[in-house]
Amino acid sequence: MSLAEVAQVAGFRAAWKVVCKLPESAAYAMFDRIADITFRRNGPSVQRMRANYAKVRPDLAGDALEQVVRDGVRSYLHYWCDAFRLSVLSPEQLAERMRLVGSEADARAIVGRGEPIILFLGHMGNWDLAGAWSTTYFAPVTTVAERLKPEELYEEFLAFRESLGMTILPLTGGDDTYPTLVAALENGGFVPLLADRDLTRHGVEVELLGHPIKAATGPARLALDTGAALFPLSVSYEQVPGRAAPRVVADFGPRVQVPTTGDRSEQVRTMTQACIDHLGAGIREHTADWHMMQRIFLADFDDLEDRG
Repeated sequence: MSLAEVAQVAGFRAAWKVVCKLPESAAYAMFDRIADITFRRNGPSVQRMRANYAKVRPDLAGDALEQVVRDGVRSYLHYWCDAFRLSVLSPEQLAERMRLVGSEADARAIVGRGEPIILFLGHMGNWDLAGAWSTTYFAPVTTVAERLKPEELYEEFLAFRESLGMTILPLTGGDDTYPTLVAALENGGFVPLLADRDLTRHGVEVELLGHPIKAATGPARLALDTGAALFPLSVSYEQVPGRAAPRVVADFGPRVQVPTTGDRSEQVRTMTQACIDHLGAGIREHTADWHMMQRIFLADFDDLEDRG
């Protein structure tokens, strides 16, 4: 590792040790201060977040847009504060930090019958906390995670997520994850997948709030191959009176039905678009909780080769 990577890993390890020992109010106040400094520095990630927000919220401009970007950076840092403190939350505290809305009763009924279920998630709210809650109160999670660099940092996150009871498969650098996910679903598994940004270069083109993007096809393909139920899930934060830590709200969209017409590729696109439509509604309502600091809209890529 380079010296910068060594420092990065050491910083994360120190944060895990220190932040979980702080009082809740002090921890979140500290991360809010870090977020505000990050916002003022206006680095490339903040600039990209602003550009993405401007596309999905053309009604915002000037100070109004800047306020949402500032809130977005704070929301993103809340995710990290949550992550560093997850290991010390009791099951009762974990339950207090989650609220389910939308079609969650339909999803619960499917899980209650021991049938498989797939969730199509975006980079919203705190999917790690939602995964930890799900493993404790809903169904054991099997999912895929992007391999971070440096490798030691990825291993830290892998161990952390597995300590919460989740089964994590690497997106790259390991065996093909698809057969493992199929096997998990055939055994009644629960598979939530981050899919609003394609990382495989094999995504399908859909529209997010009127703008073309490429989304991952895994959720739709798995649903077609296994017959598992597919639900889109929008995740956001809400403040709780008297609490520094925000609560995570998981909004289940309607179950995505398999189209009765079209070939397989058309079915995948239609099902993925239905999921993106639900996420888009959540992004419009909770824009600051969409932690998208990378290019996602096809118009923002330099050339067709970059688009995949």
